[in-house]
Amino acid sequence: MTLSIGIDVGGTKIAAGVVAEDGTLIASTRTESPAEEPDAIADDIAGLVTELAAQHDVSAVGVAAAGFIDLARTEVMFAPNLAWRDEPLRTLIADRVPFPVTIENDANAAAWAEYRFGAGKDARALLMVTIGTGIGGGLVLGGEVFRGGFGVAAEFGHMRVVPDGRACACGLHGCWEAYGSGTGLTFRARELAASDPASAAHLLSLAGGDPQAIHGPLVSQAAEEGDPAAKQSFVELARWIGEGLGSLAAVLDPDVIVVGGGVSESEELDMAIVEASFAGAETGFGHRPAPPVRRAALGNDAGLIGAADLARRRS
Repeated sequence: MTLSIGIDVGGTKIAAGVVAEDGTLIASTRTESPAEEPDAIADDIAGLVTELAAQHDVSAVGVAAAGFIDLARTEVMFAPNLAWRDEPLRTLIADRVPFPVTIENDANAAAWAEYRFGAGKDARALLMVTIGTGIGGGLVLGGEVFRGGFGVAAEFGHMRVVPDGRACACGLHGCWEAYGSGTGLTFRARELAASDPASAAHLLSLAGGDPQAIHGPLVSQAAEEGDPAAKQSFVELARWIGEGLGSLAAVLDPDVIVVGGGVSESEELDMAIVEASFAGAETGFGHRPAPPVRRAALGNDAGLIGAADLARRRS
């Protein structure tokens, strides 16, 4: 049995795991992400690889990175939530570990994992959207990850949905990510807490009375505990996700849509609202085949599982 290591580098953590040929995660570990220090990130990745390789006979390393990866899969050209700008990530890691290294966009890796082993195993044209701090995306068409002409296809989060709208971490305004992600959820909850503190009384109490101290996990907790503003924030988030999916379906015509990422796993995100919003936004809905909208099956492990499988196939 051939084993490979998958690494998933996010804005707050680096997760690593040993993955078998059938997608089974055999062992895993993680560390905090030094998001402002590129060399430190490479050092931490190498440390996780060394730790896992000491216990398992592995053949390759795949890294799922939250950023724009060039077509050669060697360089992170831009990462909105990490300190990577034209960073030769594959070289940095390959200089530190004794295995072939493959670099892939994190949402592409997650889409590949869901296509191979998860919610999209029966897909011809798989569209995956990952909802976390931001919005990522991946396409698997005809059994291949679609990367576009320059390697940065499927950055759906930066589709502009509100001209001159909220500021996005990418530097533009009005991106889907600013409304339909964990960042958008937090922004809206803070707005409601400031404008209507009575509806956000419990949420504000969890945040020490300061709307700016509200963050995603607090919104989730408050919504679970019945806070009206927190629950409304999740309703609006679900509607924004569905709206974006409608636009993407008009362009891409997928036969399966998979929604993943940490925010998608919250029980407070009502997929029925997502689906209703999607139905209202899809061109010709009711007169064309409608793709099912499925929650991802592999959870937060999808990125590292997909990266490991892609690395195995290239090694």
